[in-house]
Amino acid sequence: MDTLVLTGKGLTLSDIWDVAYHGRKVEISDDAFERLAKGRDIMQKLADGGKPIYGFNRGVGQNKDVVRGVGQNKDVVVDDSAIDLENNKMLRTHALGLPPFNSDEEVRAMMVIRLNDMLIGASCATDELACSYRDFLNAGITPLIPSRGSVGEADITTITHLGLAFTGEDDVSYKGAVVPATDAMEKEGITPLKLRLKDVHTIMLSNSQGEGTAALLVRETEQLLKMSDLIYCLAYEGLNGNIESLREDVNELRGLPGQMECARRCRAFLEGSYLHDEDRPDHALQDPLTFRGGFTVTGAVTDALEFVKKYLSIQINSPSDNPCILLDKEDTFVNSNFETPTLALGVEMLAIALGHLSRTVYYRMIRLGDPAFTGLPRFLEPRDKSSHGYEEVQVTISSLESETRYLINPSSVDFYPIQGSIEDHSSNLPLVVSKCRKIVDNLRYMIGMEAMYAAQAVDLREGGYVRLGKATQKLYDAVREAVPALHDNRDIYGDILKMYELISSEKPADIADSAL
Repeated sequence: MDTLVLTGKGLTLSDIWDVAYHGRKVEISDDAFERLAKGRDIMQKLADGGKPIYGFNRGVGQNKDVVRGVGQNKDVVVDDSAIDLENNKMLRTHALGLPPFNSDEEVRAMMVIRLNDMLIGASCATDELACSYRDFLNAGITPLIPSRGSVGEADITTITHLGLAFTGEDDVSYKGAVVPATDAMEKEGITPLKLRLKDVHTIMLSNSQGEGTAALLVRETEQLLKMSDLIYCLAYEGLNGNIESLREDVNELRGLPGQMECARRCRAFLEGSYLHDEDRPDHALQDPLTFRGGFTVTGAVTDALEFVKKYLSIQINSPSDNPCILLDKEDTFVNSNFETPTLALGVEMLAIALGHLSRTVYYRMIRLGDPAFTGLPRFLEPRDKSSHGYEEVQVTISSLESETRYLINPSSVDFYPIQGSIEDHSSNLPLVVSKCRKIVDNLRYMIGMEAMYAAQAVDLREGGYVRLGKATQKLYDAVREAVPALHDNRDIYGDILKMYELISSEKPADIADSAL
């Protein structure tokens, strides 16, 4: 994999996934270093000329009126030794996140996002700070970042822990173990960072925790949707349903982008399926909406996901620093560019859309266990009644459904004024994202169980007329490789775990991709 050259612009979600999941190396462009130097020069000259600069020669939060690190001359001159002291004070008083810790992949996503938007030149970052991000990423040294503690107005209390790792004061994840940062840095030939200028304020004034975890949420949701549509198609074959609603012309008439896309891939998954045969027996004229319009629900999730991708892509290529440096104006300006309500609201919309998907999957499974509806044995039990089938699975999926309904409750509007009411708004982006990712994980269990139901329904449908589609046949084979057909009184719990492992492996997503 080629090295990713970061410039402050053009970072894509795919780039972030490569760095986070696959360890893609990163480098900093020469012109980015030039912008960093120009930004530092602008801020230093302004401070030397007496301009109060938040977080540089003035305190932060309610301490914005406190003069930091200045000499006694007529002009306010930044004193290097005092700035060093103030950086360390700020580092230790703001690193306040709480366990559990983010995963290595999540932290790597945070780091590449912050490094990229730092290179725009609005941040007053030292070269050494930028290189710390780069070198830790390339050496596979991952700081321990607590997942809890940020309210989303920059992830101040959590990502400040990066500074503790960069300076060698904290533990890190390195080669599969948690070790002191100094040990990992010594093995990789990395010198601990000496904090200068506005380094700590630059580290902490970023939304990279919320943005990094949102970037991984996007990928997880995209994979989930492909798998869900494929499993839905196999369930439709188990039902012996009517697939007229999938027609291209029917969906173009409506014109909704997500719906048309999901209908398109379902048609590809069902290529060659017996559901296209007009002479097959016993199919209904019109199926319940969770079958007839299942793809419209994943289409709605797709539309919500596109909103998140649009605004997340803007944020990962724009700085959140306050004040920001405008290089062309050679000046700094206070701002609230660390506000993330648009992205937080988008993620909450996505969570609600995933709630609709969860409910749809739940109802399809209930329907498949109803003999009056399917003509198949109750709870998809073996025809010789050697097992009760999936009788009590309904309890498990109902519990997951209840949890998901709780998780979709909005959190972005829950905030209290802090810092003497100077900071009287927040978006709770990291919390909003973490709840949405929990919904995705719940859905991995649910669509895994739906796949188990679907394969069993196919097995029970007699008459010799069932012929699966090209993609659904591959999915069926993968399911049966993980979980044999239910024809005895065995442990259903073990089957559920195996299906969760199959979904988590994303093998069904690979099958879906091969059909598209």
